[in-house]
Amino acid sequence: MKVITANRLLDGEVVWQGADGAWVELLSLAKSLEGKDDVAAAMALAEQSVAKREVVEVYAIDVTEDEGRIVPVRLREVIRAAGPTTHPNLGKQARAAAI
Repeated sequence: MKVITANRLLDGEVVWQGADGAWVELLSLAKSLEGKDDVAAAMALAEQSVAKREVVEVYAIDVTEDEGRIVPVRLREVIRAAGPTTHPNLGKQARAAAI
C-alpha cells in the first residue's frame, strides 16, 4: 500500500494527497493506493500540482495499516508525519497532543 506525499510550496508543510486529489496535512486523511496503476494515476495528478507550483518533491511512500490507521513503513516518513524530533511541542505531534 502506498500514499503520495510532498511539501507544500507556500509554507514547507508536509502534505499527502487526499481522496479527492487535494493536499491534506494529516496522514490519516491520505488516499491509500493499491497497485502500480493507482500510484501512476495519483502521481500524474500530483505532477499537475507541481506544475502549478503548489507542492514540491512529490513521491510515493510505503505505508501499512495498523488498527485502522495509516502508518509509514520508513522511519523518515514517520518523522515527516509527526514533525520535528527536536521540538515535540512543535509540528503535527503538538497539535495531536492538544486534541
